[in-house]
Amino acid sequence: MRVGELSSLSGVPTPTIKYYLREGLLPPGERTSRNQAHYDDRHLRRLRLIRALLDVGGLSVAVARDVIAALDSPDTGTHKVLGAAQQTVIRTAAYCDDDAREDATAEVLDLVRRQGWKVTADSPSVAATAEVLGALRQLGLHEFVDRLDDYARAADAIAATDLDLVRRRPDADGMAEAVILGNILGDALLVALRRLAQVHHSAELFTDDRAPQADPHG
Repeated sequence: MRVGELSSLSGVPTPTIKYYLREGLLPPGERTSRNQAHYDDRHLRRLRLIRALLDVGGLSVAVARDVIAALDSPDTGTHKVLGAAQQTVIRTAAYCDDDAREDATAEVLDLVRRQGWKVTADSPSVAATAEVLGALRQLGLHEFVDRLDDYARAADAIAATDLDLVRRRPDADGMAEAVILGNILGDALLVALRRLAQVHHSAELFTDDRAPQADPHG
């Protein structure tokens, strides 16, 4: 297909496609003449990934280029490719002070060891978890931290399901796209499902059947 058809099928304007080509985000097409090139389904898949990186993941062009370079490198294994994709959706905000962060980091690393997870201490996911853990401690919500292993077991089951779906994708681009979009939209889905389950358990635990019940949606 020519660039115009690629634009039509992908929904990405032709000038934007040419920009991605210049920036090295999109591989060049097969040259058919001095001013014409042929593109294929591989370019369509790569455009989807680029849009996921830039529009959904919020990456800069430079960072997106690094992720794509990792995808295209023959020396990068699948685990590293997926790790690079995952980092695009991790946002580590500062929730606690330095002392709480240090203590929480030690707790997270202990959790990793207890769970038998193959996670290094310098993983951004460790830092992100420690920030939340430290904030819970500072707010006095120790009971949540005391149930950390319960939360971890639930997260482990979810992660196993995520990666089972990711590995079914046909290529590295598809896997990376699934990680980026799956994490962003999957996080939103988990939040919504958690709220649904909380409504159910709240009704089970706290509803007084002797009192008339108001419709919470009314």
